[in-house]
Amino acid sequence: MIVEVVGGADERPEVRVVDVDDLGRLHLALGEVTDEEADEALRAAGLGHLRDAGTGLLDTAALRANAGAQASAPDWGERFDAMVAQARARGWVEDDGATLQVHVESAAGA
Repeated sequence: MIVEVVGGADERPEVRVVDVDDLGRLHLALGEVTDEEADEALRAAGLGHLRDAGTGLLDTAALRANAGAQASAPDWGERFDAMVAQARARGWVEDDGATLQVHVESAAGA
């Protein structure tokens, strides 16, 4: 699953959750947007925020709701829970228990 922040209409960044059925990976991909624009767009979408240029923090419940609405696999919810459990075991769930730490990749090559 990928959370993308890309340039949208009128140069306003938009957030999209794509590849929702691929729960073997999760990262944040930034298009041609600044870190500040990406952080603002993530917050406005209710999906999370940037900790720094290389780390994003995503709200687990918001991500589940957004991606789950697009999912096609009947066992998607169970697989999502397993992905979160695996992230927790690796130390990628914040102390609040509701936030996933993810790697940020620049889709723009910046």
